[in-house]
Amino acid sequence: MRDFSDFFADPRHSVEEVVGIGGDLKPDRLLYAYTRGIFPWADKPLLWFSLDPRAIFDLNVLHISSRVHRRIRQKKFTVTFNRAFEQVMRCCAFRTEEQTWITENFLQGFTNFHKEGYAHSVEVWDENGRLGGGVYGVAIGKFFAGESMFSFLPDFGKIGLYFLFEALKKDHFTLFDTQQMNPVTLNLGAYEIPKDKFLDRLSLAVAVPNKWVPPMDEI
Repeated sequence: MRDFSDFFADPRHSVEEVVGIGGDLKPDRLLYAYTRGIFPWADKPLLWFSLDPRAIFDLNVLHISSRVHRRIRQKKFTVTFNRAFEQVMRCCAFRTEEQTWITENFLQGFTNFHKEGYAHSVEVWDENGRLGGGVYGVAIGKFFAGESMFSFLPDFGKIGLYFLFEALKKDHFTLFDTQQMNPVTLNLGAYEIPKDKFLDRLSLAVAVPNKWVPPMDEI
């Protein structure tokens, strides 16, 4: 792995949440960053963050409503992994009332990271083959960083998250990062831990930085 220690401040010793400015979103820099608790979150200039506290999910605790559980049981959808990565990112970037950090620079960078085997998407298609919801993020070793989720059809994003959690549990993932708490992640069961505790857990999760191979069959 290429060493970017001269570019990034060490998250364990930095009191600032911004630990890098500039650079690029090439796979080698992204891999170094994510294995050290750093993620890009703004463009022009490109800003790299390591937040304190850090928001995470327990993979065994996902708060979804009885309505969502009922939709899952009815199975009027199809779930796939990595079938439409760039499309999922573009759907996540779509905002009607606010700006998004998912710029063309991010789209290109994470699509390349996906091609390298480290970024993944979950797609939820309706009965007519339309993409109704999805999730994308980064997987390294037993660590998954959830980047963004969208729903164009009711609850389809949550359905995608449910099946993502199930796949990660099956493959013994130990840490799911959701970076910063917001009303959506809070309602889904996310909680905050101190940065130092997060970095300790991250080090264990990425100790063997294997690439994840998600389910290949439709669900």
